[in-house]
Amino acid sequence: MNIAFCLYKYFPFGGLQRDFLNIAQACIKKGHHVRVYVLSWQGEQPDTLEIIYVPQLGLSNHTRHQCYSTWVQHHLQQHPVDRVIGFNKMPGLDYYYAADVCYAEKVEQQKGFFYRLTPRCKHYIAFEKAVFSSDSPTRLLMLTQQQIADFKKHYRTQDERFIILTPGISIDRKYNRQPSNIRQTFRNIQKIDEQAVVLLQVASNYKLKGVERSIRAVAKLPVTLRQNLIFLVVGQDKPERYQALANQLGIGQNVRFYQGRNDIPEFMAAADLLIHPAHQEAAGIVLLEAITAGLPVIATDICGYSFYINKANAGYVLPSPYDQERLNSVLHNALEQPAILKQWSENARYFVDTEDLYSMPEKVATLISG
Repeated sequence: MNIAFCLYKYFPFGGLQRDFLNIAQACIKKGHHVRVYVLSWQGEQPDTLEIIYVPQLGLSNHTRHQCYSTWVQHHLQQHPVDRVIGFNKMPGLDYYYAADVCYAEKVEQQKGFFYRLTPRCKHYIAFEKAVFSSDSPTRLLMLTQQQIADFKKHYRTQDERFIILTPGISIDRKYNRQPSNIRQTFRNIQKIDEQAVVLLQVASNYKLKGVERSIRAVAKLPVTLRQNLIFLVVGQDKPERYQALANQLGIGQNVRFYQGRNDIPEFMAAADLLIHPAHQEAAGIVLLEAITAGLPVIATDICGYSFYINKANAGYVLPSPYDQERLNSVLHNALEQPAILKQWSENARYFVDTEDLYSMPEKVATLISG
């Protein structure tokens, strides 16, 4: 079978991008040919994929995305395939992998009247409608029930078109797949004392994922906790503004920023707690990666996968509306009582030993083949 995957941008450190690549590789293992349409590709290019670079036309994102869709549709007419799978919303998809929130709901909750009149808003609503409207044939691969509720509210999408997916964490992220000395080795390399408390955040969009919230929470910790704490922030973003904020709040020496990288399991093994107070997060694969590593998590309930934290009893979920004082308090209590972190970690390990968090790519490949 010939399968086309549509993805605006590939870079190796995004959750959506990792899911795309895992699903594509699962399709290849089944003997399918995979063609990928991208505007840009960062990092290694697997020679098992046919990668088609779409011309970057237009001065703004929404015009580039419109041109991308038009170009891909024309190319597919000349070079047909059996299935078209989209990882961004656009017309003409057989399947859509819903790693994003409902745009119409976001506009309703966060934007004003005049924003809704802009070409940007009209474009993204139209592309979302092309996927989710009741007259669209696209089958919808969903990550959470909350997503389904929002899309049904705005587009009256039929129930039978939604397919809820189990997570697809790579099994090599699991705590018992790591070297026994990984924590000590990483800390030695990074010059982190074995007795230090390590707080971790992994986010490729610092603003959206709440890095400022995390920095402010760390700054509110008592000096007795801060003096032994290192906050590691890893992600493909620009750290200058956030480092300046940390300096301004007197914790510049506690915070270390790293660009996106491939050794996240080492970071998680060396950490004591993951923090993820996101403003917006359709799923949040990093939450499950942390639990899989046996790492406790504090996250906002806006994250689609936050219910797994409660299900595993492996951390704390901050309720909406967001309250900075609550995050400050929860972080303080967790770090002040190591027994809590230890219990959360043990609960996480038990959970990932008994739940299927790993089979999503293979299941999607089978579904596409059907």
